[in-house]
Order: sequence, then C-alpha cells, then structure tokens
Amino acid sequence: MKKEIKILGAIAVVVIIAAIIGANYYRNSIQSERKPTATTANSSLVRADSPTLGATDAPVTIVEFLDPECESCRAFNPTVKKILKEYDGKVRLVVRYMPLHPNSLLAATYTEAAGEQGKYWQMQEILFQRQSEWGTRHGQITASEQPNVPALFEKYAMELGLDVEKINGAVKENRYAAKLERDKKDGQSLGVRQTPTLFVNGRKLARLYEADLKSLINEELKK
Repeated sequence: MKKEIKILGAIAVVVIIAAIIGANYYRNSIQSERKPTATTANSSLVRADSPTLGATDAPVTIVEFLDPECESCRAFNPTVKKILKEYDGKVRLVVRYMPLHPNSLLAATYTEAAGEQGKYWQMQEILFQRQSEWGTRHGQITASEQPNVPALFEKYAMELGLDVEKINGAVKENRYAAKLERDKKDGQSLGVRQTPTLFVNGRKLARLYEADLKSLINEELKK
C-alpha cells in the first residue's frame, strides 16, 4: 500500500512539473508572437496621425522623413510610388515631416489641410510637380524674384477642387504646428539630418538608390 502511494505521489509530481513546463512554454510562445517589429516598437518612427499609403497589414513599412520643398524628395518620390505599386499589398508608406526650407511649413500645412478634404496625396503630388514655381533653390532667387507662395498654393488647391476657405482657416490658426514640430523632433532623435531619409521596418536606408531600397524590402520580406 505504501509502495502504491509513493508511486502515485511520484506520478503527481511528474504531472505538476509537466504542467508548469507547458504553461511556461505557452506563455513564452505567446510573448514571442506578440513581439513588436522594429517599426512598431519605436513610437518615434510612426505616429497614429501619420499619413499612410498602402495596406495597413503590409509586412514592410517604409517611413519617409521628407520636406515638400526638398528637391531630392521631389526627385525620389516617383521611385517610392513605383515601389509601392511593385510590392502592392506587401509594403506601406508612412510620411513624416522634416521641414528644413523657408516654405516647408506652409507647404506641409496645405498638404495636411488637403488631407482633411480627402486629397492629401494629390496635394503632395502637385507641390512636388510644381516645386520649381514656389521652392527656394539655394539662393538662386533674389528677394525681388520671390513668388507669392500663398497665392500659388491657393491656386493649386482650387485646381484640386478643394475648399480654399477651410484651408486658409487651417493656415491662419496654425493647426498643424504641433504635429510638424513633433515630427521634426522625432526625426532628430532618430538621426535624421537631411531629406529624404527612409527607414524600412526600422532600418535606415544608407544610400538613396532604388536598388538599395528594394534590397532592404526583400530582406525584410524573407524574415
């Protein structure tokens, strides 16, 4: 009888140990599944109100810190849009601002205000396409040659069929100042010193080449 009790006791101990091991394995497995990616873990990369383009569940996120008045941003923009089409459903774009030029803040404000009327990307596109009309180009334009930038932006807004009065209201109240300043500080904390600067799932793109960007994307897709 005592021998049987000892056997049952040993079996009970084994069962308890197995249950503990199983519980630990399950907990560790769940934590592993929920482990955030480099992009989601760093709140300085993506904010809840950041403009996004592409599938929300895409496995790869490109975060681009840009300046609407930056010539390199304008030049690289078609490449980014091309890659979004090529990797449809696999890549999404998140836009952050790094205003470094004289008209950057106003341009970003117009873009954000256009977004409230459902035409964020259209305004971004027209500002890039006509950047030569309103952008400052390394001191090549004298003070007397400076265009009336607000008037040009209003013109673009009307061409897009936007309510200009609503946009002017956003400009007058400086509605997006806090957002733009936050983006700039986030960028600085991430080491952004020039535009455009891109991150692929949290990994900084070292060289502004299409091949390099695709290489980073492909590496992330293989993970």
